[in-house]
Amino acid sequence: MPDYSVRMTKSVLVPRDKRCLNHRPAGGHPESPERLAALYADLDSRPIPGVRLASPPEASKEALLRVHTPAYIEAIEATAGTERPIWLDPDTCASSGSYQAALLAAGAACMGVDEVLSGRADSTFPLVRPPGHHAEPDTILGFCLFNNIAIGAAHALAVHGLQRILILDPDVHHGNGTQAAFYDSDKVLYVSTHRHPFYPGTGWFDEVGVGKGAGYTFNVPLPYGTGDADILYVYHEAVAPIVRSFQPELIMVSAGFDTHMRDPLGGFQMTEEGYAALYALFLSWAEQYSAGRIFLTLEGGYNDAALVDSVRTVLGILTGAQEPSLTVPGEPSQLARQAVERAVSSRPASTATG
Repeated sequence: MPDYSVRMTKSVLVPRDKRCLNHRPAGGHPESPERLAALYADLDSRPIPGVRLASPPEASKEALLRVHTPAYIEAIEATAGTERPIWLDPDTCASSGSYQAALLAAGAACMGVDEVLSGRADSTFPLVRPPGHHAEPDTILGFCLFNNIAIGAAHALAVHGLQRILILDPDVHHGNGTQAAFYDSDKVLYVSTHRHPFYPGTGWFDEVGVGKGAGYTFNVPLPYGTGDADILYVYHEAVAPIVRSFQPELIMVSAGFDTHMRDPLGGFQMTEEGYAALYALFLSWAEQYSAGRIFLTLEGGYNDAALVDSVRTVLGILTGAQEPSLTVPGEPSQLARQAVERAVSSRPASTATG
């Protein structure tokens, strides 16, 4: 575990709200309130110097409509106060408190963007739920209600006038909803590493964007068993050149920890050491290209103890408590090398992002 006795150098805003625990899918659902409760209990019992807690506002309808259709928003709103859990798709369940929790999660994304872009925080990491990256503009999917990171990115474009936003998605599942929200945009570069074949079945090499967005979606599907060395190899060798060419004004991360070796759903083999190196790399990109501005939001991670350890490790990176190597022990697998070659060769030859 990180040593937090060293002097902190950076301020990290962590929006959180216990009302996010009121999103209660039917019994036994892996995306349970307990995962967030474990994070809150850990931060309360072992505060991290440099981390500032705050309660987020609910997202406005205007903010939601930048990503989702009116009918989609109305379908989520209709679940408020329900007497029993409602299944919205085969994986996604809403309870009486789900709509408010989803509004707070989306509001935390907008708040986090505002705080980072104003300079009031060096970085933000909302610890909220439900997660968001599977939620498409008009389709409910994969444990997600509103697409928090897409709403935050759209807020940055509309309210702050940004022109180049990088979204990194290292969750074990492909963020089909985030990809769909910006698939035809040249203002958002979406990069995903994920297990394939796996839920939701999207994120193949040839999904690169359309129209003005051609070349602004970059997918690297990876096999079962992918570990630290493979993931770091992908981001160093394939993603770094694209980031350098794109020169993002803001870096946003769908921080999923279902890639952890102890996760019951993921099938990857990442460790806390891998997360430390990966998020140090992301932070180095932010310091080099976007004036240090980086935003994270919580996605997957379904082993509570592993989630606590992983989030704590990442907060150590963001506060400056740790200065790990940007590499990890071991060599990348041949499958990871082949995935990088195929991903790079699949990108359009002519694109503003390299």
